[in-house]
Amino acid sequence: MKRVILSIILFTVCLSFVSAQKYALVDMEYIMKNIPAYETANEQLNMVSKKWQKEVEALLQEVQTMYKNYQTELVFLSEDMKVQREEEIVAKEKEANELKRKYFGQDGELFKKRESLIKPIQDEIYTAIQEIAKDKGYDMVLDKTTTISLIYSVPKLDISDIVLEKLGYSK
Repeated sequence: MKRVILSIILFTVCLSFVSAQKYALVDMEYIMKNIPAYETANEQLNMVSKKWQKEVEALLQEVQTMYKNYQTELVFLSEDMKVQREEEIVAKEKEANELKRKYFGQDGELFKKRESLIKPIQDEIYTAIQEIAKDKGYDMVLDKTTTISLIYSVPKLDISDIVLEKLGYSK
């Protein structure tokens, strides 16, 4: 919520300065959806993510099964056996959580894979936007798909198709 309010305030402040400035808009979602390499990278990420999710779910299912078996056999187990089974269940659950963190955590494998596949495409787009901004004399280029609430814009301000042309993906 704070981020949205801060974005709105920042946008309002920026608008007060743009009266003498030239600015343009881009639609990053539109641009990326029109780049085949991005779509391919996204598909690869989805496939890997589903594969890893199945691994984590299989471990969690194993934990569930172990716990159900433990509940069923509870009356027949000695205290030592109860403690041992509980420790096994906790260890397996910890293993599942570690695997989940390894794959999907903040610096996990999915993040690293996304960084290696998508970041080069984004860098290419940002470079093209910077070049267009310099060539056309834009002081500011805003992404209309971000959290900034853009209620209306004149279509001629949108340079997304120009960015795609510069990248070699014209319609």
